[in-house]
Amino acid sequence: MAAERGDLWVFGYGSLMWRPGFDYAERHAARLHGYHRSLCIFSHVHRGTPDTPGLVLGLDRGGQCRGIAFRCEPELAEATLAYLREREQATAVYLERQVRIRLDDGRDVMAVTYVADRSHVQYAGRLPVEDLVRLVRQGVGISGANPDYVKSTHGKLIELGVSDPILARIAGRLSEGEGSAAFT
Repeated sequence: MAAERGDLWVFGYGSLMWRPGFDYAERHAARLHGYHRSLCIFSHVHRGTPDTPGLVLGLDRGGQCRGIAFRCEPELAEATLAYLREREQATAVYLERQVRIRLDDGRDVMAVTYVADRSHVQYAGRLPVEDLVRLVRQGVGISGANPDYVKSTHGKLIELGVSDPILARIAGRLSEGEGSAAFT
């Protein structure tokens, strides 16, 4: 979890990239091997409800993921972890993991991140694009509208120079259909 001085590194791949919510000393683009970003989590709190779920990103097995790594000073590590656990573990759909990531400057560090728990009832797995769009369109939770989450994450990926064809397709479909419940 900690770097050489007891620092805490956090790997963000979804909303943490554009709304970390904690203080950090450094921020770098980073790559994680062994997992990929996927809209594979039914959101029952932040971007949906149990009756009208939305979809949020999870790290699912296989591939690689580009995201952002944040370094927190040692004196903020405990408070940062407490914040992340409250935010990411509202329904225990994620597993907290320590993973090796490579920063854009070539350093390898251990970072905390949250991966999809495939055994959890909220794990959606791989869904057809039509279902992804429908679920994202309907989702609204305590953190806001699900389409805003998808479009903000897609926008941050574009800033990073990261191509995510599925997220791009969904964001495009959401923009096409703004103000309309219908989609093609």
